[in-house]
Amino acid sequence: MTAYLPGRLGNSEQTLGTDPRLDPRLRAALEKLGMLDVYTADMPVQASYEECLAFCTAFETADTLGHPAEQAAMPAFDDVESTTQVITGGDGNALTLFIDRPKAYNGMLPAIVHTHGGGMAIMTAADPAFVRWRKSLASAGLLVVGVEFRNAGGKLGNHPFPAGLDDCAAATRWVHANREKLGVSAIVISGESGGGNLAIATTLKAKKEQWLEHIDGVFACCPYISGTYTQPPEDLVSQFENADYMLGAATMGALVKAYDPTGANASNPLAWPMWANITDLKGLPPHIISVNELDPLRDEGLVYFRKLMAAGVSVSARTVHGTPHAGDLMFPDINPEVYADSLRSVVAFARSLAKVSA
Repeated sequence: MTAYLPGRLGNSEQTLGTDPRLDPRLRAALEKLGMLDVYTADMPVQASYEECLAFCTAFETADTLGHPAEQAAMPAFDDVESTTQVITGGDGNALTLFIDRPKAYNGMLPAIVHTHGGGMAIMTAADPAFVRWRKSLASAGLLVVGVEFRNAGGKLGNHPFPAGLDDCAAATRWVHANREKLGVSAIVISGESGGGNLAIATTLKAKKEQWLEHIDGVFACCPYISGTYTQPPEDLVSQFENADYMLGAATMGALVKAYDPTGANASNPLAWPMWANITDLKGLPPHIISVNELDPLRDEGLVYFRKLMAAGVSVSARTVHGTPHAGDLMFPDINPEVYADSLRSVVAFARSLAKVSA
């Protein structure tokens, strides 16, 4: 029997579209959407800061073309009550929070502070995919607070590190300060991709600044936490195995430079949490790290998971097979049982912490 290495490790010509591990429903949908190829807008791997900001704007513009279809597919969510709250952000700025809760509930609810994806540089909490995820969590019985943090680029930029992180910290502290008023039994900070970075980094920041008791748990999906995309280290095998599967080095490198223009924070765990040491991680609250099998970022999430284990943190990891980056969260009508499984995982985790801390 012949053994073959997966992805581009076994076949340098492999693409996401030809990889047999990909869910065939996603293959058909991504081909129809033109998402089987990497979107780079002719971005060079070594680009200037100005070119990176221009890329962020171009990426956002392209992404918004799909918003009408996503909005049209959105369920009514008649069982969810939605409000907005403007608070003071990390630098005295106005910070909008989108709050969703089930209309019918008794007593206290676990809360999710949701930090949306986009490499800390693009997209907004008001984008339909993130709205649907938050409302789905609320419909399942959670109070959900979406954070419209400042981005490093795009229409909510240009605000490099640590502006977005400071806003996520401000939002988390606001939820904690209003636990009784909001009816919150536990606070879980959760996000995907760049939002996974911000969920983890906010927790590291809380420990450093001695307000860690505000956070009861962390659920990070496909976290974008290494910052090593133009020169990946050999031990992050998924960056080679799944190279250019939706995410290319040039794309991720552009977002890195928008977030940290000079590279001064390349090894700062608050910017790139994979570089945290065991001492940084000791005493952190329970975590779940969720990764996607066909994601270039898969292994950095698993490296962080192993560091958490070594630090004695209560942590588990899950790999969503057959999916590319955030593929369990982006396509609720194409792979609905996969979406539902990730939703159940977040809800169960938040409820388990509420039982402990209630």
